[in-house]
Amino acid sequence: MGMSGNFTSAKPGDTAAKAGDAASVEKRAATPVSAGVRAGAAPSSGVRSGMSLNATPIPQRMIKCPKCAADAREVARFCPRCHATLRFECPACKHEQRKGGSCEKCGVDFVKYIAAVVAGKKVEADQVHDRIERRTGIIKQVFLLPLTGGLSLFKYFFRQSKD
Repeated sequence: MGMSGNFTSAKPGDTAAKAGDAASVEKRAATPVSAGVRAGAAPSSGVRSGMSLNATPIPQRMIKCPKCAADAREVARFCPRCHATLRFECPACKHEQRKGGSCEKCGVDFVKYIAAVVAGKKVEADQVHDRIERRTGIIKQVFLLPLTGGLSLFKYFFRQSKD
């Protein structure tokens, strides 16, 4: 089963390729392939897709970093050189500003606000922990019921009532 020198991309049973198709295949094959371009693809100017040669960059407003005096884009949250914070967001009202410490809009002190939120979360977590401890204590006493004859469960409930 040797292959002949003629190779067609047509499926078996299809009619022969049209003369115009053969000419376009030869034309594509004769076109030199440059770096980064697939064979058979339309030649381009070598520029990435989505960009054109005459596109001008959008001017960005720049600010100076207060820590290292490096130029940074105005929309940057951190300095690209020293990583200092350039934009602060109020945790209460979400107002963005250049200086930290307290909000220019609502006057909330950032450190005090975060400390109050963390303290509230700690109280909530402690309540959940205590509730889980009580549940596991009761379950443990129920499992020990056959061994202790109910004496440990009786002690458990009397101790709970004293607390």
